[in-house]
Amino acid sequence: MKRVEGLLFYASEEGNVTLLQTLLQEDPLILDRVTINRCDDMPLHVASMLGHFDFVNEILSRKPQLARESDSQRRLPLHIASAKGHVEIVKALLSAHPDTCLARDRDGRNPLHLAAIKGRYEVVKELLQAQPHAARAMVEQEQETILHLCVKHNQLEVLKLLVESMGDHEFVNSKDGDGNNILHLAVADKQIETINFLLLNTTIEVNASNTNGETSMDILAQGPKDVKDQQIIRSLTRADAVKPKTEGLIEKNPQKWISKTCLDYKKLFPPISQKKREDWLDKKRNTLMVVASFIATMAFQVGTNPPSGVWQEDNPDASPPRNAGYAVMANNHPVLHHIFLVSNTVGFLSTLSIILLLISGLSFLKHRGSTWIMMVIMWIATTSLSITYYVSITVTTPKEQAETIRPLSVIIVFVWIGLMTLVVGGHMPRLMAMAKEDQKA
Repeated sequence: MKRVEGLLFYASEEGNVTLLQTLLQEDPLILDRVTINRCDDMPLHVASMLGHFDFVNEILSRKPQLARESDSQRRLPLHIASAKGHVEIVKALLSAHPDTCLARDRDGRNPLHLAAIKGRYEVVKELLQAQPHAARAMVEQEQETILHLCVKHNQLEVLKLLVESMGDHEFVNSKDGDGNNILHLAVADKQIETINFLLLNTTIEVNASNTNGETSMDILAQGPKDVKDQQIIRSLTRADAVKPKTEGLIEKNPQKWISKTCLDYKKLFPPISQKKREDWLDKKRNTLMVVASFIATMAFQVGTNPPSGVWQEDNPDASPPRNAGYAVMANNHPVLHHIFLVSNTVGFLSTLSIILLLISGLSFLKHRGSTWIMMVIMWIATTSLSITYYVSITVTTPKEQAETIRPLSVIIVFVWIGLMTLVVGGHMPRLMAMAKEDQKA
């Protein structure tokens, strides 16, 4: 018997209608027996939860009364299908027993309540057409209406549907066990769209009081402050909401109170912006360290192994004299050699200074302005590198080709230098602004 029940559960889980039919042929009472023996995981409940429409139809065609069977939570298959949003299964279950729409689970909620909580718009439409009175049923434990559930679970579209379908004055202004109407809940949760919908499209009572004598404006004034308050106050004020009873919460000038609210809100989050700043600085410093080390290595290599190499032996008879280990470029291109030494030395020392600053741990390096200064030094180093490159290719290019290549090289180098100058000039205002900001911080 356990094997057959296991197969039936497997069939309901997979939606296997063929296996269900085979089991029913072998034992026509298997569905009734499983319903008696199990409190949960009944075939119709499982299939309704998983959306197996054909399987549900097969069971209902043979045993429609199973639609009335409840599990340990007192949920019918319609409760489960409604919460999951399986519209076709909901239709099938309603066709079998329309009155199941009024059945309540252990929490006092009917299928329409569960569909509204989950925002199952199409299911709500079907259930409303089948049993409109189900929408007016109160949730017994919390003494809430379905409209309260929509607001509590932020289901605005379902709320609009319910208000349009049956939004009379009394229903819209129903109160829960604490005397709150749905506007109280929307303001407490600061649901701006819901608040505007209620104020513009319903007959909600803006100045209604709960059991503590609090209006919607009182609830807003007593709650935590954030940037949404300004918009909510304007909406409530346009709807003729009275000022809160508690003195000192909203002054004669509401705009002044709003400004204070926004300032308080900004004070809540300084650690986040500070963390972003520190992350940005760390990333920039790591990048500068890698690039500076790379350029310094290249500058050192080029300085000790200059273009065209060094003389291999002494030749005092040459003019000018040649000494072993000295740069060939110093004899053949003295002017370019001088430019080469200056540019390479500037690039080498610039990158070394960046490396020294980054490993020094000085306090002023915590500011963004210092990072931008190091970036400017890096631009100087890269410009020096470009000049070094130009000199190197000039002295190593044969004379017959140099006349063709030199003009193009000069243009490229000067374009690069011009671009660097433009970038540095463009960033100078930003550098100065950040330095002032860091001083204020």
